[in-house]
Amino acid sequence: MIYPLIRELLFFFPPEDAHYLSMDLLRGSIRAKTARHLLKRSFSFRHPSLAKELFGLQFQNPVGLGAGFDKNAVYLDALETLGFGFVEIGTVTPLPQPGNDKPRLFRLPADKALINRMGFNNNGVKAIAARLRSRLAASGGSPLVVGGNIGKNKITENEDAWKDYNTCFEELHDCVDYFVVNVSSPNTPGLRALQEKDSLRKIFGNLQEINHGKAKAKPVLLKIAPDLTREQLDDIVSLSLEAGLDGLVATNTTISREGLKTPASKIEAIGAGGLSGKPVQQRATEVVSYLAQQLDSRIPIIASGGIFNGADAREKLEAGASLVQVWTGFIYEGPSIVKKICRDLAAQ
Repeated sequence: MIYPLIRELLFFFPPEDAHYLSMDLLRGSIRAKTARHLLKRSFSFRHPSLAKELFGLQFQNPVGLGAGFDKNAVYLDALETLGFGFVEIGTVTPLPQPGNDKPRLFRLPADKALINRMGFNNNGVKAIAARLRSRLAASGGSPLVVGGNIGKNKITENEDAWKDYNTCFEELHDCVDYFVVNVSSPNTPGLRALQEKDSLRKIFGNLQEINHGKAKAKPVLLKIAPDLTREQLDDIVSLSLEAGLDGLVATNTTISREGLKTPASKIEAIGAGGLSGKPVQQRATEVVSYLAQQLDSRIPIIASGGIFNGADAREKLEAGASLVQVWTGFIYEGPSIVKKICRDLAAQ
């Protein structure tokens, strides 16, 4: 009940500032064992029906946090106290990069949405891998599943993009549980062109060669945009089976601006970026449903897009998803979102 008041206060701050302020406070609070224990008791909900094995990994519950929230793997312990079954870090690139100019994150409260054009701002793969290894050494076997979302640097030409994905894959292989190849962000020039079948074939051919040369291969997934045509989705299905992918993440943000309640003048003033939240919900579910039908359960799907409550999560699961991810819903609903969704799912 208190979060709506906190949200009003946070919404007085620029979105990025509010993000770091709130997460830094949470991270600081869990340094005290008592506070950490209380937070876990307050925000975690465990039930045998929620546990799931997928990709050879054990998930305590099916509700995860999508990439882009904890880009640099700084807040994993804090997010674990909020009950997430898994967290995807990144998007991680080989070299550190500042991302696009600020402001680059915008709230659309009337639509329960966000627009972002962050541009893969992150510390670079070496710094992030070192942070993950340090956490693994100190955690003593945390049950939180951690995914590594990987991308290419802005300065890398598309014909050389596969090299960037290889670099990130090699560096993170021993410190994440699964990988997601991100070729669907609208905020890196030319990136979405890599969703074409030939480009993906080269990227995944190289990654799988590296993967199968390791002592233990890691699950490799592809994250796709909601704006793909039926023909492009068919190509994704074909490529996924051909390349032996372990799963798909559907979907990323959209470049569409249709049906928004926010005044057109404000949308125009904000400019380019990926739209997330409630406006993406229907299209994301449609994509999940189509992929699930075409794949016939041969490859699992992680669903993302407009998930704010248990009913939204059930919609994605009933459409054929195995797991769900929140992001924008977390901003609007607050730290109890996982508990509420899990309680609702368990009740069903």
